[in-house]
Amino acid sequence: MTDYCNTPSLPSLEQALEQILDDLPKPNGYQRLGLKKALQRIVYQDIHAAIDLPSFRNSAMDGYAFQHHSDQDLALIVIGCSWAGKPYRGEVLAGECIRVFTGAYVPDSCDCVVMQENTRRTNESIRLTHWPKRFENIRSIGSDIQQGQRLLAQGHRLKAADIGLLAACGIADIAVFNPITVGFFSTGDELISIGSQPELGQIYDSNRYTIHALLEEAGIKPLDMGVIADTPEAVEAALLSATKHCDLIITSGGVSVGEADFMSDVLAKIGQIKLWKMAIKPGKPLLFASINNSVFFGLPGNPVSVMVTFQQIVLPALHKMMGLTTDQPALTLPAIAAEDIDKQPGRLEFQRGVARKTGDELSVSLTGGQASHMLSSMSQANCLIILPRENTGVKKGQSVNIQLLDKHL
Repeated sequence: MTDYCNTPSLPSLEQALEQILDDLPKPNGYQRLGLKKALQRIVYQDIHAAIDLPSFRNSAMDGYAFQHHSDQDLALIVIGCSWAGKPYRGEVLAGECIRVFTGAYVPDSCDCVVMQENTRRTNESIRLTHWPKRFENIRSIGSDIQQGQRLLAQGHRLKAADIGLLAACGIADIAVFNPITVGFFSTGDELISIGSQPELGQIYDSNRYTIHALLEEAGIKPLDMGVIADTPEAVEAALLSATKHCDLIITSGGVSVGEADFMSDVLAKIGQIKLWKMAIKPGKPLLFASINNSVFFGLPGNPVSVMVTFQQIVLPALHKMMGLTTDQPALTLPAIAAEDIDKQPGRLEFQRGVARKTGDELSVSLTGGQASHMLSSMSQANCLIILPRENTGVKKGQSVNIQLLDKHL
């Protein structure tokens, strides 16, 4: 079989992505935000701790603190209590102990804590059923974070745990990269809005909803510019308008070679085309350009092509423009093909699959038809099956690489 869309001179996905990332502008400036507004934002500069964490010796357990060299054959006299937030400030001598609770201050005169489950208390004394080791159950000063230690590096995307760490170190607000503005619109006279009644030849504009969701998943508040009339004049006006307030513009449709696909002509007039087409399937006719100070991605019109090109090309580009330096490629894993998979040589191909845990291995099967208009097969998929450019197909039982779409199988 032959891939009739194969063009040997087209750049590979890796070559196209490298070219695009090298051409992107650097992140622009920063703003300071309170911690409650900083989730998923990108750290602008390294953040260091101003205090030790913990900042005082404290107990890891509910129990009793005492001197380890106390006589193990004698009962320990309970002389006080250290509560969380209400520390015991006196000295504890050999043969004495204090009641302590988790997180409560442990005086310097104590060098171990016994769990309350390992004690028997009678009035104001205790006997131990298990003698702890020296320093057991005591959290030392700076055992988690030391003053001056780097907490988070520039370019890190803030997670919930990061917010908690910063709060624990007393940091109320931080510098994060300015958000980027991403506008998007669809082209095509066949497109109608949800809620309208389609006439013969018309379809609902699903791509705008897909792109909106993809951008939100990436941590971006998208700007939906609607559906633009399928004329060069309307597209040119929409693009020029978008450049006034968008760092990046995304369109779907109008980037192929049909008579109505004039996006490349418009961009050649008002911008600079940097790349058009690459050797992947689906998504070959992706278009990358610049218009004034804005970056432009023209995605193919078929819905699966939109999702694949967004994940493989647009998302890494967004991450770089956002200032993310800890970006990692999508996780790929080996899996065993549960069925034969057809493939024509010529382009790197992403087929939609469902991966399942089978014993100690992963197996993967197709979600059905692989045509680029079949959005249902993408909805059912939890992975993409990666078939190299010159691959001629996979037999059942052979190993393939898959790229997970979900965090969990």
